[in-house]
Amino acid sequence: MQEHIIPHHFSVDLEQLKAIKNHNAFLIWFTGLSGSGKSTIANALNQSLLARKVHTCILDGDRVRKGLNSDLTFSPEDRKENIRRIAEVSSLMVHHAGLVVLGAFISPYEIDRANIKAIVGEDKFVEVYVSTSLEVCEKQDVKGLYKKARAGEIKDFTGIDAPYEVPQNPSIKIDASKYTIEEAVSLVLTYIERKLNING
Repeated sequence: MQEHIIPHHFSVDLEQLKAIKNHNAFLIWFTGLSGSGKSTIANALNQSLLARKVHTCILDGDRVRKGLNSDLTFSPEDRKENIRRIAEVSSLMVHHAGLVVLGAFISPYEIDRANIKAIVGEDKFVEVYVSTSLEVCEKQDVKGLYKKARAGEIKDFTGIDAPYEVPQNPSIKIDASKYTIEEAVSLVLTYIERKLNING
């Protein structure tokens, strides 16, 4: 059936979207353990970008898992599919809506993160590794997920009984236990300043 799917070529392209939005479009992908500070930094960055009149969309694991990917488990196979779907949605937002997309997902497997880059495009992908240690993540776990995982109440929990493969060459590496949220946001903003290429 796939051979019969022929995408329609729409007349509005990224250059036209950039002319309206006054900035480039790309994906900023935050990866790291649960409780590392991914969503907190992404949220604060989103506020800073909106203050600069950058058109954004923010995605995080809990929201996507409750909606788009509510049919998936946390098995390795379903984790892979979870990330693939998010990458495809992000690609649509980047390439067809001209948005700066912020994604905050554990995304524990290197091969899946490489697939995100392939789907969105290397030049449209910024990987932010929030490298906060497991010990710190457990201490600041307001949801109590690590405690439940160690008690056997949650299976396949990353960092406890499921692996996290550390990014080998991230665009940015931030240990959220050593930086304030404002400092972490500043690090990302400095990195993406040229990539944004805000007009006017």
